[in-house]
Amino acid sequence: MAEQRRDQGDVRGPGEGGPQVSEPRGSGVRQEEASAWATLVAAARRTVSDGLVVGTSGNVSVRVGDIVLVTPSGVPYDRLAPDDVTGVDLDGRQVLGALVPTSELPMHLAIYRSTDARAVVHTHAVHATAVSTLVPELPLIHYMAAALGGPVRVAPYATYGTAELAENMLRALAGRSGCLLQNHGTITYGATLDQAYDRTAQLEWMCRLWLTASSVPGLTPSLLSHDELAEVGERLRGYGQPGAVPGAGGGA
Repeated sequence: MAEQRRDQGDVRGPGEGGPQVSEPRGSGVRQEEASAWATLVAAARRTVSDGLVVGTSGNVSVRVGDIVLVTPSGVPYDRLAPDDVTGVDLDGRQVLGALVPTSELPMHLAIYRSTDARAVVHTHAVHATAVSTLVPELPLIHYMAAALGGPVRVAPYATYGTAELAENMLRALAGRSGCLLQNHGTITYGATLDQAYDRTAQLEWMCRLWLTASSVPGLTPSLLSHDELAEVGERLRGYGQPGAVPGAGGGA
């Protein structure tokens, strides 16, 4: 899809198909925001190279203070440049850049308003999306579900970019740092972009594992109990190197 840009005089209200827009201040990007944008673009490109999205189908965001930097709508990630910084405030008003923010902005903002998240990753990963069409919750095929807070739920389907989808997602995320979106994909969040990305990759891997195990004729995969998962959750609290962000990736 072609790049979409707003004229700086364009103001779009919340009921007119997009976020509210105040005067963009793309030329006034702070160093912290510029650095976060570079990290965000690298993560967005990685979703493509790792096969988690096709084209521009996913989106990534990171919070810097009260500003949310987010991938723009319909722009291939390999075309994003430092001057393409796209940012909104927590009410969805655009305050940085001229590119239209992702249509999935309501989901990202809902997470930032409801949790202590500093980064969000949304993908259309193949195995995770397949699982979202089959079950209301990912079966406990592996103990790393504990790294996401427990059994991964599937948010009921709603049209992309809508408040209904954001509400369904928040219910599925209760007590979790990731969930599946029915007939849609995945969404995870974390204290850092690396953590959010690792959780996305881990979720896709668990979905692939369950689909693989379930496909063996005549056999049913063994699953973990909730008590076994809770025990792993306790062990993961002290996992990794001192000072590292808990649950930032890896496993025993």
